[in-house]
Amino acid sequence: MKTHTDNSVQGVVLAKRRFLKQMMYGSLLAMGGAPIANAAAHRVPLSHKTIALHHPQTGNQLNITYFEQGRYLKDALLEIDHLLRDYHSGAIHRIDPVLIDQLHDLKQLLGARKPVQVVSAYRSPYTNASLRNHSHRVAKHSLHMEGRAIDIRIEGVPTAVVKKAALAMRRGGVGYYPSADFVHLDTGEIRSW
Repeated sequence: MKTHTDNSVQGVVLAKRRFLKQMMYGSLLAMGGAPIANAAAHRVPLSHKTIALHHPQTGNQLNITYFEQGRYLKDALLEIDHLLRDYHSGAIHRIDPVLIDQLHDLKQLLGARKPVQVVSAYRSPYTNASLRNHSHRVAKHSLHMEGRAIDIRIEGVPTAVVKKAALAMRRGGVGYYPSADFVHLDTGEIRSW
């Protein structure tokens, strides 16, 4: 049986949640404008998650439900692993489902309907070393080699807006490369560059 005190405490907790939610939406509005804030305000918990991916370098596309009834779908994750393979060598590696969730949630936050365009996902150690020889921007111990990083763009959404939304999510690393027109996401520590 709930007492008046229990109801009062619950009311305070709900009021704090509403306040924090409004603060978050206000921050999103200030950072990225109305589209980001409106998308965040209308999010609802999902019983399933679907992701649409396009890898221009390979021509592969995928629109797949990868999470359903509280669990990840193994066959769907294997298809995602294949699409996000090292396109230089063909090597396939398990992609962290948390990274796929980040992509899913980012698209939801932005209200984006177009597929995520993959610039780079998994990289074999050999590919990473080769890329590192040509660019100082490639990390020696890149999370790409662990299936925990991806470089993306979303058609119709400026990469500056993608970056702002990813930063607002506060989930892992976010790198912004305006000259190459892509955003890096990873499941490492919260940081940005």
